[in-house]
Amino acid sequence: MPIDLNEHLKNKQSNPRPEAPKNSDQPNKPPPFKPTLPPNFLQSKKFTGFVIILIVLVLLILAKPFMVIQSGEIGIKVTAGKYDPLPLQPGIHFFIPIVQDILVIDTRVRTINFSRTEDMGIVGKNQGIFRNDAINVMDSRGLTVSIELTVQYRLNAQTTPQTIATYGLSWEQKIINPVVRDVVRSVVGRYPAEDLPIKRNEIAALINTDINKEVSKLPNAPVHLSSIQLREIVLPPKIKEQIEKVQIARQESERVKYEVERAKQEAQKLAALAKGEADANRIKAQGVADAIVIEAKAKSAANLSIAQSLTDKLLNLRQIEVQGQFNEALKANQNAQILLTPGGAVPNIWLDTKSKPKALAVQEQHK
Repeated sequence: MPIDLNEHLKNKQSNPRPEAPKNSDQPNKPPPFKPTLPPNFLQSKKFTGFVIILIVLVLLILAKPFMVIQSGEIGIKVTAGKYDPLPLQPGIHFFIPIVQDILVIDTRVRTINFSRTEDMGIVGKNQGIFRNDAINVMDSRGLTVSIELTVQYRLNAQTTPQTIATYGLSWEQKIINPVVRDVVRSVVGRYPAEDLPIKRNEIAALINTDINKEVSKLPNAPVHLSSIQLREIVLPPKIKEQIEKVQIARQESERVKYEVERAKQEAQKLAALAKGEADANRIKAQGVADAIVIEAKAKSAANLSIAQSLTDKLLNLRQIEVQGQFNEALKANQNAQILLTPGGAVPNIWLDTKSKPKALAVQEQHK
């Protein structure tokens, strides 16, 4: 049976406690404080409202009917299993517990490393870096080649609800991974293994173009590709050794070609120097010959001028002058002999000697 609080208080006031006997030796102490509730408090509307508010707050804390979406994320409201087509932007959003829920999807740039090495394993979804196995490809001759590359991508924020509804939360393994592997196999399979290192840039450009083309064909444009980087082409050991031998032979051929070209240039240099020296000597000899010719022509012209100037009268005059000189000489030396040249040409031979044997010897020498 419930106790009436008001009746209890009335009885308490009508039957007070007997006071303790006063002792003059002890000091007076105040009675202890006892809190009292207002009348009919437990039955008042305020108390009922307070309880209801308290219960609601407890339920809100336990149910947490709100979600805070950070920058670089998109929210998808799910109502009874159905995705809302409009994505929720960063901020605080409320939902009805049990009936509704909000999925938070990261739309920042993500990275998949197709690699053989284990040190590039999954870093974590929070970092957005994943590792898949390297792509094994058959070349045009059926040899196995391993391709390592890195793909960076991000979700299209506007179509995120449709993408998650179609592919689920593991959407990247259903979109990026198969497209990349199919394109790489298609492109690399056109070349023989030994040509892959030589045509690396061409192959990387084709892979980039074809992956972008295939992703653009997907409905609702689910992802945007940021970059595709071809990191390494791992060849079979035999092909690698063969390529190394070819490169060594090519380097040796280039070295021999360089030596031949260098020797050819040296020969051309020596030939040019010899030709230059020969041209210089020829020019010098031609100059000397020209000088001799010029001198000879000058002498010839002088002799011709002299010959043209020698007339009979001039010769007779010169002979007379010489004979006059002989006559003067005979006056000083009567034993001198004069030998006249044939035709009476000038000069004559003058022998100034008194010894006849010696004079005869001189005459014999001039015959």
